[in-house]
Amino acid sequence: MIDRRIFSLGLGSALLTACSTGAPTNTPASRMRPVPNAGWDAWVASFKGRASAQGISQNTLNLAFQGSGYLPEVIERDRNQVEFKRSLEDYLAIAASDERIDTGKQMLVRHAGTLSQIEAKYGVDKEVVVAVWGLESRYGARRGDVPVISAVSTLAYDGRRGAFFEKQLVAALQIIQEGDTSPANMTGSWAGAMGHTQFIPTSYLAYAVDFTGDGRRDIWSDDPTDSLASTAAYLARAGWVRGQPWGGEAGTVSGTPVAVLQPQQPGPRIAVFRNFQVIKRYNNSDSYAIGVGHLSDRIAGGAPFQASFGPDATGLTLEDRKELQRRLTSAGYDTQGADGVIGKNTESAISAYQRANGLAVTGKPSVELLRQLGG
Repeated sequence: MIDRRIFSLGLGSALLTACSTGAPTNTPASRMRPVPNAGWDAWVASFKGRASAQGISQNTLNLAFQGSGYLPEVIERDRNQVEFKRSLEDYLAIAASDERIDTGKQMLVRHAGTLSQIEAKYGVDKEVVVAVWGLESRYGARRGDVPVISAVSTLAYDGRRGAFFEKQLVAALQIIQEGDTSPANMTGSWAGAMGHTQFIPTSYLAYAVDFTGDGRRDIWSDDPTDSLASTAAYLARAGWVRGQPWGGEAGTVSGTPVAVLQPQQPGPRIAVFRNFQVIKRYNNSDSYAIGVGHLSDRIAGGAPFQASFGPDATGLTLEDRKELQRRLTSAGYDTQGADGVIGKNTESAISAYQRANGLAVTGKPSVELLRQLGG
């Protein structure tokens, strides 16, 4: 299976920089447009011969590359991926926010019949499938609108991971050739991840299913059925154990775990079972797997973790940080939400407040700043 860490649109990019609205609409993620590039043109001409040798027809190549082109913004994003590590507390504050939990519960009800059928066929808990959906695209709100052929051909031509992205390009062309979607409809993230649950082309070919029975494995439709079923099929093939929990806070789950993790101290101790490792096959990150598992539990009506993470290095607890954001916003310095996670929006709001009030401009939260903002 393929490490999908760089392809997660929901948690890998937008989710970690803004508060989710939970709105089930496909918000455009990009306005990328192709630009003339002689090098890309020459590379595509050469690539077409290699693609033909792998069974891609001339008609498919003509259709796929008509209107496609070099996307400089894709290279920009590839070169400027921010490497950072959020604490588990911050990660969960976003991944299992009240909004994300509430929307997940709504989706569980809205798609109850379909999800029950998917669970019965593949043995993967419906709440886990919904949680993956929530983390990957905010329940379909952030599927991505970048043309996949242009994106992956740009990355393949660039060459930094040329062989990998050429393989993705060939797979994308196979998808078009098999009639699952059209080149115009094949959109996704800047790195080529597609649909409600962000499949890259090779994973799509290996695991996507036509659950609706309409003859197409349609993960791009507003109807999430094929995407949700494909995710369950992926997890089932990865070794999901029917009826076994992913894990949970130590002392609250039955059975003998394979490990007990404590990613943050102070913080909850997490007992994990084999299904935790299966979730990591979807995205090879402990935080991601805990996020999916915990969100699935909360969607099912479970309780939040009981162990406290305690105050951070500034002396503020998560609730303190939420209150700081609320007070800044009330004072006219909008933090774009109050999730307790200190990111660029909150730092900018703090800086603006400090500047306006003659304080040293640090952009950093503190107990004193919370006190100054009053009630």
